Amino acid sequence: MIHPSRSKRPYLIRAMHEWMVDNGHTPHIVVDASFDGVTVPQEHIKDGKIILNISESAAHNLKLTNDAVSFRARFGGVPFDVWSPIRSVLGIYARETGQGMIFSHDTDQPKRPELHAEIEESRSRPHLTIVK
Repeated sequence: MIHPSRSKRPYLIRAMHEWMVDNGHTPHIVVDASFDGVTVPQEHIKDGKIILNISESAAHNLKLTNDAVSFRARFGGVPFDVWSPIRSVLGIYARETGQGMIFSHDTDQPKRPELHAEIEESRSRPHLTIVK
């Protein structure tokens, strides 16, 4: 029986979150606040997006499931239950370094234009050397 392919996005988000925490960094996600079902404090939305700190100290009861990101956080001292469908998460990055992944709306593939250039460049170089 063939199953439809699951989205890679939640797996990549969880992996990047774990990597950032293990390295002592503060993970943040960028969420498209106009996406259906997003529950975030409206006053913190800027240009249709909101940046959320999902570190252990800021995001209480954090759940990174295949369907959504949810947690309880304080915004201006006021507790708020955040819920964001996984497809509304546009990226995850470490506050300290800016390293992370950005996703496009229509795909689960991380956007890495520089990666395409690296791949093309590596294809033009020979990979085998003669050993005597």
